[in-house]
Amino acid sequence: MAVTAHATGTHTSDGTETFVTSPNVAGTFQFVVDLNDMVDGDTVILKVYQMVLTGGTSRVLYTVRRDDIQPAEDKIVNVGPVSNELTDANSLRFSIQGTTTAGTISVPWKVLKFA
Repeated sequence: MAVTAHATGTHTSDGTETFVTSPNVAGTFQFVVDLNDMVDGDTVILKVYQMVLTGGTSRVLYTVRRDDIQPAEDKIVNVGPVSNELTDANSLRFSIQGTTTAGTISVPWKVLKFA
């Protein structure tokens, strides 16, 4: 099975939920996030939204919340995999929301596509 990076980036949190990618292609996807930059007082919320039927509404499928500094053995988070056959706009969406007391949180992320 081939694995490719569908989308990648580094999100700098501002407290609002930001959709980092919304694939409109069929496939199986996994959201991978590095929380190394977190310190005590930080919160990061990762969400995956999915539409069930064509023309429907995209709703939360997964939510992962992490608080404070992350242990050395648990800094990378994998959410999914999630399979999607729809090609509608926003049929699958990935978001990051971060709040901090120390300024900003820099969150490297990628969405992998399995084929």
